[in-house]
Amino acid sequence: MVTHVRAEAQGDERGALLSFLAEQRGGIRRAVLGLTDEQASSRPSASELSLAGLLKHVAEVEQGWVARAKGEAPVVKRDESNWHECFELVDDETVEAQLAYWEKVAADTEAFVRSVPSLDDTFPLPNEPWFPPDEAVSMRWLVLHLIRETARHAGHADIVRESLDGATAFELVAKEQGASWG
Repeated sequence: MVTHVRAEAQGDERGALLSFLAEQRGGIRRAVLGLTDEQASSRPSASELSLAGLLKHVAEVEQGWVARAKGEAPVVKRDESNWHECFELVDDETVEAQLAYWEKVAADTEAFVRSVPSLDDTFPLPNEPWFPPDEAVSMRWLVLHLIRETARHAGHADIVRESLDGATAFELVAKEQGASWG
């Protein structure tokens, strides 16, 4: 744990879940801190992942899942022909624009999660081969899934950033706060 997630108000399950999601988002945001688009798009490790690609991917995934929970289609439809584009900046996309987009997505996620009548309410999983047919999941599952997805990629981002310039998560937290580490 690099940053502390404050305890929720007694009984505020939504607040607790959203705070843990926000904490994981912070790890990815900090991973691009101080980098140019070119640096953030580089692949300094054995992985094909870049920080810019991870940022774009998590924003797109979060938007897509919340849209599904609302009964809407995701803004971007991915299939085999364009899947690779969710992990790289294309055309005139920038890290700054992706961060701004993700901020809007995050605000929409929070508003939606706080507005649903119950975290036990459900929505159907997409009709995709990797999901069980005719299965529904709860709003609680949605937020837990977003935490898991974001945390997984925040870990990737830590490794990619450290491979890029040696900066660790603790150093980036300090840098974000205008301090130094160690």
